[in-house]
Amino acid sequence: MAGFWSGLASTLHGLEALAADSGRLDEETVDALRHLQYRLHWSSEALAGVEPPEGAREWHEELADALVEARDATGDVAEAIDLRGREGANELLLEWRGSLFRVRLARMRLTSRPLTPSEPARFPAAAAAATALTFLGVAAFVAGAVLILWPLPFRLPKPTASFRRRAWREFQRALDPLAPPRPLPPARP
Repeated sequence: MAGFWSGLASTLHGLEALAADSGRLDEETVDALRHLQYRLHWSSEALAGVEPPEGAREWHEELADALVEARDATGDVAEAIDLRGREGANELLLEWRGSLFRVRLARMRLTSRPLTPSEPARFPAAAAAATALTFLGVAAFVAGAVLILWPLPFRLPKPTASFRRRAWREFQRALDPLAPPRPLPPARP
């Protein structure tokens, strides 16, 4: 398989070099395109003769389909150059680039995917217990605060008159910085 991957990499490199510069797509590059098309065909045939590793059949089939699509798109571009020149190739350029990208993507998925099935994920019991205890503690605290089951051991101090005036002025300035502040409302009992 090492020869397959290196051959495919050099084929894709050659095709992408041609696809990147549409100015190079003329009658002189048709032979190179036909040669690279044949190499894509050879790669798809070589891949068809390989039994995919366990758990990678889907990615193996995706690569095979992408190779066939890229081969056909390369042939279409070569034929368009033969018939209509550079303008004919420019009409198919985006589709051709997309098919080459699909081969790269399928190759990446096949080679970067772990081929051995991993052990099934176990339920994280410790995480579930920690989450449940956290929610239980929050619920108990809120229920106790709402139902006043835990009286405070001390009374909260009341704000001083100077603090109330200063806070009231800052509040009034935040509402309208240019208006004169309104008088401080009387303290509640």
